[in-house]
Amino acid sequence: MNILRNLTADNPRSLVKPVFYTTVANLAGVIPFVLLVEAVRLFFTPFVHPAIPLDTARLWWVCGGLAVSLVLLFACETLASRSQFRDAYSAAADGRTRLAEHLRKLSLGYLNKRDPGDLANMMMGDFAMLEHGISHVVPQMIGAAVMPVLALIGLFFLDWRLALSLFAAMPVAILLVLLTSGIQRKLGSQHIQAKIEASNRLQEYLNGIRVIKAYNLTGERFVRLDRSFRELMRQSIRLEGLLGPIVLSAIACFRVGLTLMVTAGVHLLLGGSLDVITFAAFLIIGTRIFDPLTTALAGYAQFRYLEQAGERIVQLLREPIMQGERQPPADHDIELKQVTFGYLDQPVLRDVSVSMPAGSFTALVGLSGSGKSTILRLIARFYDPDKGMVTMGGEDIRAMDPEALLRKVSMVFQDVYLFQDTIEGNIRFGRSDATHEEIEEAARLACCHDFILKLPQGYDTMVGEGGSTLSGGEKQRISIARAMLKNAPIILLDEATASLDPENEAEIQKAIDRLVRGRTVIVVAHRLKTVQHADQIVVLDQGRIVEQGRHDELLSSNGLYARLWRRQHDAGMLSAGLG
Repeated sequence: MNILRNLTADNPRSLVKPVFYTTVANLAGVIPFVLLVEAVRLFFTPFVHPAIPLDTARLWWVCGGLAVSLVLLFACETLASRSQFRDAYSAAADGRTRLAEHLRKLSLGYLNKRDPGDLANMMMGDFAMLEHGISHVVPQMIGAAVMPVLALIGLFFLDWRLALSLFAAMPVAILLVLLTSGIQRKLGSQHIQAKIEASNRLQEYLNGIRVIKAYNLTGERFVRLDRSFRELMRQSIRLEGLLGPIVLSAIACFRVGLTLMVTAGVHLLLGGSLDVITFAAFLIIGTRIFDPLTTALAGYAQFRYLEQAGERIVQLLREPIMQGERQPPADHDIELKQVTFGYLDQPVLRDVSVSMPAGSFTALVGLSGSGKSTILRLIARFYDPDKGMVTMGGEDIRAMDPEALLRKVSMVFQDVYLFQDTIEGNIRFGRSDATHEEIEEAARLACCHDFILKLPQGYDTMVGEGGSTLSGGEKQRISIARAMLKNAPIILLDEATASLDPENEAEIQKAIDRLVRGRTVIVVAHRLKTVQHADQIVVLDQGRIVEQGRHDELLSSNGLYARLWRRQHDAGMLSAGLG
């Protein structure tokens, strides 16, 4: 059952109709041969028993039955084909959607451990293999497995001696396949890993193409991509070269049964204990039985390979999602209580405790790598703390529904990502049911309405993937419009103006000032002048809070904040940031 779950991405019901119709089609394919045996019997009976005349009426009925059976076979094959392809593509489409939804509910900590190329290859490549398995491999194999069982039962009643000789070598073939299944699994696993590595290196190459061109990392100097492709070639040849002899040997064992049956039949025929008609029936039906068996056996290695691809998907689908069922409280006080957290066993925050009252403006400052952005991610519950807790309204957010929690939060990052959609569509991510008028109002408040109208199709202008067709300032303002449309009570700003020119910074600062009114606001800032009026400024250094207070208090204490302020002021960088 686990194999079927793996082959169908944990949806074995998708195989029911394809397997049923394929089995029916295989059985329908036997009917013409059974009728052919009857026709041969009618023809030969007068020669074996001269006293019995040729039954022409029955022969005509057999001929009519042959015509009907061909029509039936065509209908069954058509139903089987449609069912196989329709259910295969439906299962893959549903599976991809289900996996994407599952990924959305996993913690970022888990996703950061997985290579994006691996996930992309799983989403497209592995599901494409499962499509092929459901449409071309699994139904045919199961249908072919049913055939010999039914044939053995039927032929056993016809002549048990020939039936046993026909299937005598089958246990040897099955044993050979089962004994080598470990080798097949190992080779398949190595080939899948080679494909993943090649996919990762290709994605790395495409994402870093600007660096590659800038530093002339081409030809022999850039060998990682070439090495991964050649390793994939080597594993592909190895997979085919080692599995081929195993499969061919098993097929040969199957075919030996036909030889044994012919030998036994000739011996019995010469001995007078077998009639020609029975022997002819075995010759006709026996050859038909081995065709689907040979096809199934030839696809067995592929069957196991596809099962490994599906196993990766099922393992990811069973990865536990972030838990929590309670709805967030109406009180929006945020507090970190002795929080410790790290990425991949690298500590980032150490025993951090800070309270951010509802409706307050809290600024997080400090040198790069001090843990400022990590605090925002913990508040949004992109991650859960390793120790301690984050609370909202005095309640641990780990007990809250992650999606309900995020509905309370609007976020604006320094690196804005826009989807390959229209300007209006990207702003509507803030609230899916927003009207065009509400989107325009949010855009005006975010100071981006005017530049949107100057675009070729205005709000219907398509944005390149990631927002590549817009400037950094334009993307930031659209991101703020999105946050304004969401109208959440908690605002998280992660260095939203850190790398902008003065003109864009002024526009975005106006938009941010409108966004934060009357809300609980937590800001990560490099430009200290933008947060000097904050209700509280929290200064972090190497994952610990070293200072906390208002701007004037921190300057008078002459600590890290005062040094950062003087450094920016003395260097004339209050508008340029720390760099």
